[in-house]
Amino acid sequence: QVQLVESGGGLVQAGGSLRLSCAASGSIFSILTMAWYRQAPGKQRDLVARILSAGSTNYADSVKGRFTISRDNAKNTVYLQMNSLKAEDTAVYYCNAYLTGANVWGKGTLVTVSS
Repeated sequence: QVQLVESGGGLVQAGGSLRLSCAASGSIFSILTMAWYRQAPGKQRDLVARILSAGSTNYADSVKGRFTISRDNAKNTVYLQMNSLKAEDTAVYYCNAYLTGANVWGKGTLVTVSS
C-alpha cells in the first residue's frame, strides 16, 4: 500500500513562491501517475497538475506558466513548484497517486496566499 506525505505548505505573500513535496512509500513509485489537487474552502477538489510515469505533464489552465510539477523517482518524491502565487491559489493541496486499481491520497498541506 502506497502512503503519501505532503510538506512545504505555508503562508506566502502574493507574487511569492513555494515548493510542495510529496514523499511516497513503497517500491512502485516510478510507475505511478502522480498529481496535485487543491481544495479551497467551500469548493470542490480540483486537479492542479499531473505527471505520468514517463514524465509527461498536464496542468490546469489557471496555473499554466506559474506552476511546475516534477518527480524524482530515486527519492520517491513528487514536487510542485509554485511561482507568482495569487490569493486565489489559497487552498489545501493534496498529493495523489494513481495506478489501475489503486488511488491514494495524502492528508494535504495548506497554502495561504495573502494579498
